[in-house]
Amino acid sequence: MRIIAYLYADPAFEEIPELEIWGWEVDRVYRDLGDRFQLQQLQQDCQNIPPNYLLLRRLEELGDTLDVVVGILQQLESVGIKIIATEQNYRTPTSDDDPQSRYRLSLILAEIESDRRSRCIRQGHARNRLRAAPPPGRAPYGYRRGKDRYILDRSTAPVVKDFFDRYLLYNSLRESVRYLEKKYGKKISVTTGRRWLTNPIYRGDIRYHNGHIIVNTHPAIVSREEAAQVDRLLRRNSRLPSRTASAPRSLAGLTICHECMANYTITRVKPRNNVKEYLYLRPVHCSRSNRCKGVSYTEVLTKTIEQICQQLPLAIANFNRAEEFNPKQEIAAEIAQKEAILQHIPDLQIQGILDEDTANLRSYKLRAELARLQQNLAQLPPDNLQPIAQEISFPQFWQDLSESERRFYFREFIKQILIIRDRDGSWHLKIVFIFDS
Repeated sequence: MRIIAYLYADPAFEEIPELEIWGWEVDRVYRDLGDRFQLQQLQQDCQNIPPNYLLLRRLEELGDTLDVVVGILQQLESVGIKIIATEQNYRTPTSDDDPQSRYRLSLILAEIESDRRSRCIRQGHARNRLRAAPPPGRAPYGYRRGKDRYILDRSTAPVVKDFFDRYLLYNSLRESVRYLEKKYGKKISVTTGRRWLTNPIYRGDIRYHNGHIIVNTHPAIVSREEAAQVDRLLRRNSRLPSRTASAPRSLAGLTICHECMANYTITRVKPRNNVKEYLYLRPVHCSRSNRCKGVSYTEVLTKTIEQICQQLPLAIANFNRAEEFNPKQEIAAEIAQKEAILQHIPDLQIQGILDEDTANLRSYKLRAELARLQQNLAQLPPDNLQPIAQEISFPQFWQDLSESERRFYFREFIKQILIIRDRDGSWHLKIVFIFDS
């Protein structure tokens, strides 16, 4: 008994199927990607030496129209080949089969005809993706639809840019949302604001519904450096307790009690008939019977700044020495290699080595890979750590900052601040930097 199989997929919008998916011992697998040259070879081979069985996933893989599918189906079955469609519960009827088999085939053919329009739409969307054209629908806020790409909307793009600048300055999503409403009258929800911060559109890229991102498709509102900084802030804020990401105090969400491992909250105390206000850090949900006492916020802040000035340059130096292999250099080299290949594709098309469809598909895959590499590159620490460490190692630098500005720098370098209590009732700090493993 001889069994063959046929697979078809359009790589522009479908996953390329593996050859070993049948669960049967197959003598030969014919596979087409985009065209159907192997199907023609299969038909010719079946005329010479017909196999016993032909395995398919679905009958519509035999052609783009219902007439073509029915014609090939009749041609193959006329030479005694039994066809089995694994995903449609179809097999070639025999003389002993009941009329239900023919009825099932009619339902499958009706399904093929109804799905044809959906497939044509997906093929059209896939062609647009290969040309890096915008997806269907209204342009995102800040852009207008051009002929073949997004173009900046001069009236709304500055609003989006100001939103990003505000977030980078104060590291507060809710405050940035309120700022837009107050200054521009633009009302958006916090969820929409978060989508703006993570949307590749504002970085000059397009993300399609299949999850692929194509880089440099239109003018960007946010630079790559600013986008990388936004990603780092969002990633570090996600590790903080709720409602501390945009808290007004710089130590909010960073301090932890070493004894009970509870997060500290900031409380204000204002004695009666006293203008002065006192700030304390108190552990939330302390698990000890003898609850951990609060500590002065001002003292913790002062000691934190002192330790940063002493320890941060050394921590960065140790981190740089530990990074004997710099992943940024490898990623940058891989990006440069793929960009060189991408620039060479038009020449290959002019020389006739690649046709238009193959060139578009290759360019699409390269640009999607470039987006993934640039995203990996953006997640790494910035290159200018050493100059920054030298600048912020002076106590006067911290004294000149506001609380929101200090909050930005703290979260850029600090993972946790552990408050360790000594036996004599005093306490000291241990700062865990983002470089520490």
